[in-house]
Amino acid sequence: MMAPNSIAAQDNKRLVEDFLNSFEEGNLDKILSFMSDDSTYWVGGNIPGVSGTKDKQSFGEMLGGFAENSKTGSIKLTPHTFTVQGDRVAVEAESYAEILNGRVYNNRYHFLILCRNGKIASVREYLDTEHVTEVFLK
Repeated sequence: MMAPNSIAAQDNKRLVEDFLNSFEEGNLDKILSFMSDDSTYWVGGNIPGVSGTKDKQSFGEMLGGFAENSKTGSIKLTPHTFTVQGDRVAVEAESYAEILNGRVYNNRYHFLILCRNGKIASVREYLDTEHVTEVFLK
């Protein structure tokens, strides 16, 4: 029998896995449904309109802008490894999307996600910012 903390950690891992997998569907409402109303989403670097801390609504607007530039209206996020410690879930992942400008967006990430009461409370996204610039801004 698993200890209660182990059960909670596995629930948090499943929540994060479902959240990341939902990006491929391109359903913005579904993606945002995994997040608490007061959640924050931070992206590293100095990418105009992307980097910094966003509330749930601003994060949704950023995703909508990305979807408009993707041939499929979505991005595939593939989680590779998870490290779970209570409410904290660390994930190494990779993205793939074909962009309307003819380029391919294929980035690698480290996400640090805090879960609270069955929802995502905060996300910190570390990524190759130069790749974002090359694909979207040049």
